[in-house]
Amino acid sequence: MLTYIYAQLGKPYVWGGAGPNVFDCSGLAMRGLEAAGWSFPHPAQWQYLAMHPLTYNQLRPGDLVFWAEDDSNPHTIYHEAIYIGNDRIIQAPRPGGVVEQQSLWVNGPPSFYARP
Repeated sequence: MLTYIYAQLGKPYVWGGAGPNVFDCSGLAMRGLEAAGWSFPHPAQWQYLAMHPLTYNQLRPGDLVFWAEDDSNPHTIYHEAIYIGNDRIIQAPRPGGVVEQQSLWVNGPPSFYARP
């Protein structure tokens, strides 16, 4: 999964994008998961709901990190990223951005963590 995700660095963000040349946050995660042999739906909320919830202390590279409007309600998830270790993520951030490596905390404290 991570080999695929790293290979997407620098590709443009496009809402609804699921590769191979453009991505949104959940499209990037979806294709990374596919590269590892898993099949998950595109929207971030659905991906989280289909995975095993984790805590911050359980995170390992390849896990997914999610941000939500309401930290108690996964149906309000609006963004996700792939955890790469050492409090770093790879994300497709926003329109006008590109797939990039950032601090885990760049979007504020994550609301949810999950593993396929």
